[in-house]
Amino acid sequence: MKLLRVGAIGEERPAVLDGEGRVRDLTGLLGGADIDGPFLAGGGLDRVRAALAGDDLPVVDTEGLRIGAPVARPEKVVCIGLNFRDHAAESGAAIPEEPVVFMKAPNTVVGPFDEVLVPRKSVKTDWEVELAVVIGKTARYLESHEEALAVIAGYAISNDVSEREFQLERGGQWDKGKSCETFNPLGPWLVTADEVADPQGLGMRLWVNGELRQDGDSKNMIFGVAEVIRYLSWFMVLEPGDVINTGTPAGVALGMPDHPYLREGDVMELEIDGLGRQRQPVGQA
Repeated sequence: MKLLRVGAIGEERPAVLDGEGRVRDLTGLLGGADIDGPFLAGGGLDRVRAALAGDDLPVVDTEGLRIGAPVARPEKVVCIGLNFRDHAAESGAAIPEEPVVFMKAPNTVVGPFDEVLVPRKSVKTDWEVELAVVIGKTARYLESHEEALAVIAGYAISNDVSEREFQLERGGQWDKGKSCETFNPLGPWLVTADEVADPQGLGMRLWVNGELRQDGDSKNMIFGVAEVIRYLSWFMVLEPGDVINTGTPAGVALGMPDHPYLREGDVMELEIDGLGRQRQPVGQA
């Protein structure tokens, strides 16, 4: 299934795509609940799957309707840095022996077509197409990759927008360059895990102003999705609704000789095989 949320900011309604690509409203089925941690933990996916098979969900007219992030109010956004060898190389960093873990503020999560704002005094705002994992079951001290894959609700496209001066030149941890407002467009869909046969076989692409900047594949991750989830579960409890950004391939502005960082008026477009497509205009905070 492909779950999504539609409507103005703060007024999103839960929905699902049917087999014909029509958007079906889940508001009545969920009784006012949203696509969030309690929904995932409480068997929400099974309820939606059954209702969709019964063909009794109302169709939504989506003309002119905004698409929000497919997961509401994640409690955590956990990120893995330097998880592609080519990106580590372009960043001038050594290949990590263990996953590099950092956090983003959960309120960075915005819709896949929302405006991304360059922070005030920023001159090094950068893009990163990433495969996001959405957790569907509480996970702690997982022992195997099989256990790790079993706690995944689904996958989405994430743009791990980053301010490189804040991240790398201002001291402290990376979070400062990762947690600015609008810095995590997510979606358009939460694609359930059963529709992603192999999370390590997905092409990942990003364009800026129509020019292809990133063209990678999740098969080239240093630490695959299953290992990332297993590893994280030994350092923190992963809860339903948590979002895990699993790293970006080469092609970011930081790694280019001319460092073409984002400016107001630029447009980013992202896609991952089977997970849809994003488009964000860039504005100024």
